[in-house]
Amino acid sequence: MIVGAGLLGLSAARALTAAGRDVVVLEQSSVGHPGAGSKGSCRIFRLGYDDPGYVAAARQARGLWHELEAESGRQILCATPHLTFGPQLPDVHEAMRQAGAPCELLSAAEAARRFPGIRIGGPALLETESAVIAADVALTALSAAAGPVLAGVRVTGIADDGREVTVHSTAGPLTARVAVLTAGPWTAGLLARQVSIPASTQLEQVVYLAPAGPRPDTPIFICHADESPYGLPVPGSDLYKIGIHHSGPQTGPDTQDQSPDPALLARLTDVAERYLPGYKPTPVASERCIYDNLPDEDFALDRTGNVVVGCGTSGHGFKFGPLLGTWLAALACGGPDLPPARFSLSRFRTHSSAVPG
Repeated sequence: MIVGAGLLGLSAARALTAAGRDVVVLEQSSVGHPGAGSKGSCRIFRLGYDDPGYVAAARQARGLWHELEAESGRQILCATPHLTFGPQLPDVHEAMRQAGAPCELLSAAEAARRFPGIRIGGPALLETESAVIAADVALTALSAAAGPVLAGVRVTGIADDGREVTVHSTAGPLTARVAVLTAGPWTAGLLARQVSIPASTQLEQVVYLAPAGPRPDTPIFICHADESPYGLPVPGSDLYKIGIHHSGPQTGPDTQDQSPDPALLARLTDVAERYLPGYKPTPVASERCIYDNLPDEDFALDRTGNVVVGCGTSGHGFKFGPLLGTWLAALACGGPDLPPARFSLSRFRTHSSAVPG
């Protein structure tokens, strides 16, 4: 049984179904609902991290996305150049070099010549294996391969007696030998009696820009600095999506205000004016997006008793979707493809002494 039909839940269900396991997914609303962290048109697929482990994981995930494309007959990764710049560029460059990922360091003049659609004003690191993920297409493909999804069933509690898990829900109590909990920002609350996860929730703001003239050939970009703006072209559209990583206010998963935030809109207009000369700085559309955060921005992927936990994607987990599903499936039914130890719940034992062994 899987709780939550977002990216992690559907990816885990697909992997378990492919392994011949009986799977049912419980979803309190619907796939890609307005309060979900997996909703929206697109996400960035990049290798550019300042940690070689994440670079290697992204390369592994890339192959799994291509497998899903072949399985579904749908294009999910839309190849697009990616530029990294800002003070952390040297760290990203070194991590990619250590992981053997292809990249090219561009001078300020070369970056401006090759990518006039973005105003950087300094050197940049060019990725050649990056892409825009058609997120809505990805969720549709994962859902088709995940098995049955019971929509409109809200889980209110989880109990593990050591033999089986009882999931209390609006459809009544349901039992399973193993439950996989991938409920995004609701996960920590559902597990509060079993383990303390120091999660927090932010409500981010993204906007969509229209070109000021003929559509510029604009790459994906991320500026790694104290403020981390990013942007990506929207597949099948002339629009360009921008946001600022970890800029939104704290919120509760059930108290999300999906209306535009004027202060964040003003900051995003400044981003458009600074970096994107070929686009009108006034957004044509906006969208709120929930972040399920952990303090170290690593994921939580582990098993406690008969409950498998997947949460804390911290705004950068979508690109790893099929890989995270493979890891969660291995935790649920055994197998060699277990997640790295860095994602274990044991790292939170300093926050609580009540974590089961």
